[in-house]
Amino acid sequence: MTGLRQTQHLAREARHLAPGASEEAVHGRRVFAEGRGPVLTDLDGNQYLDFAAGTLTQSLGHGHPEVVEALTAQARRLWNVHDSATPDRAGLLELLARLLPEQLDTYAFFSTGAEVVEAALRVVQATAAPGRNRIGALRHGFHGKTMGARMLVHWDIGHQAFSGNSVLGYSPYCYRCPLGLEYPSCDVRCATLVRRHIAEKPNVSALVFEPVLGAAGVIVPPPGYWERIADACQDGGVLLVADEVLTGGGRTGAFLASELFGIEPDLVTLSKGTASGFPFAVLAGRAELLRRPEAATSGAYASTYASNPLGIAAARATLEVVERDRLIDRVRVLGEIMEDRLRVLESRFPQLGQVRGLGLLWGLEFVTDPVGRAPAPETARAVYTTALDLGLRTSLGGHVLRLAPPFTLDEALLEEGLCLLEEALERVIA
Repeated sequence: MTGLRQTQHLAREARHLAPGASEEAVHGRRVFAEGRGPVLTDLDGNQYLDFAAGTLTQSLGHGHPEVVEALTAQARRLWNVHDSATPDRAGLLELLARLLPEQLDTYAFFSTGAEVVEAALRVVQATAAPGRNRIGALRHGFHGKTMGARMLVHWDIGHQAFSGNSVLGYSPYCYRCPLGLEYPSCDVRCATLVRRHIAEKPNVSALVFEPVLGAAGVIVPPPGYWERIADACQDGGVLLVADEVLTGGGRTGAFLASELFGIEPDLVTLSKGTASGFPFAVLAGRAELLRRPEAATSGAYASTYASNPLGIAAARATLEVVERDRLIDRVRVLGEIMEDRLRVLESRFPQLGQVRGLGLLWGLEFVTDPVGRAPAPETARAVYTTALDLGLRTSLGGHVLRLAPPFTLDEALLEEGLCLLEEALERVIA
């Protein structure tokens, strides 16, 4: 429960802070004061295992000493010189070249996920052939809250409709198939329709997609989905733009989730876990795209905080630890443990309609009953708040809880967190 100091602090904030915070903040009502590794401490001294890893940003946990040291040293030297070269930038570029697939050999730096998605859209627009004036995206996708990112998925605000020029295809949401089919007898009909409506259309320039749809509830595609779509896009001259803001950096058990599905994207956006929660983003792409004169006009990849030395320091330190300590291998090991335990919970609790995920990214979808599958946001919220009271922080979104612990977690703490989740489920779902 929220203690007195936190309650007083939240009331003080509320006098001036605009509403509209995340569901986690609204229902959690915690004031977090400190983070060390996988553990958060609130203003009243209560501790929590952070299975949300910040906002899926803390791949190395909170306050990793090497990231702290890199940021501290850089803060003493230099903060911002726009996008001019600095001593560490070349090293980060070379590190990315080692970690990313060979064809993604050219990079531009930005500050947020939405900003880097907008940059990718500009590249698509600049390099598209005449007549290719439409962009494909997937239903239930999320690419940020800026105008271009919103228009991709026809996300309107208030009474305003700005649908843009995007064409929406079916995402691989097998649990709630919009076509009323069942996998595998469906023959992956959703992918066939994406091919027909997007990949094979001569007026479509690119398909912007999340390999695993994160904000929608960790929707993992079945075998055959991306294989059919990616091949058709390449054959039809439609660029593949992978939004890996959430999944990139190793969270799914590969540096890019695209690699797990055999996708070879032309452009990739990364942020979140690449710099341990420090605002930083990367646009990675094929040289023939990012170096095209139409896409590389003066200032095309510049912005106020692009290439800032602090972000470069945080990203380089984070990714060096990921590479040196072979943490992506660790993600796969921990992910197998998580899957085994979560499958048991799925079988025990009927209102836990489906568990799905890869590596250290999992979604728990709650329903009122397993037959009708009506979404149960109240149940998800109750499990979230109960787990928080027990000392486990997860990520709440509608009727889905996401689990995304740090890569550096050990097996004992992983087991402890999953036991707390089980206890929360037992208390909420009698």
